Amino acid sequence: QVQLVESGGGSVQAGGSLRLSCGASGYTYRNYCMGWFRQVPGKEREGVARIYTGGGFTAYANSVKGRFTISQDKADNMLYLQMNSLKPEDTAMYYCAAYERGVAYCSGDSSSYNYWGQGTQVTVSS
Repeated sequence: QVQLVESGGGSVQAGGSLRLSCGASGYTYRNYCMGWFRQVPGKEREGVARIYTGGGFTAYANSVKGRFTISQDKADNMLYLQMNSLKPEDTAMYYCAAYERGVAYCSGDSSSYNYWGQGTQVTVSS
């Protein structure tokens, strides 16, 4: 059973930066798609960025391209989201998610992901 635990959220002013971390445990020796999603109350969960642990694939939502970077440390089973030039509209609960995948393409649909963390809050003030 894969378990994901996020950390690194907080409150920053617009233009600031935060780095979210997601620690994974319970992994098998297989590859996974891992992603960051965010959600604000009353709205659907939105895909932010995703990466294939076997390499060769990353993708970003248009709203964060050029500002956010997803990365991984496979040795430590860690996933990161570096968020720069933060905007008030980036305010949301951010979730780390994963699903097992054998090819280097990762869905942006949250329903494809069957492992989820508990979330970490990011608040950006203007």
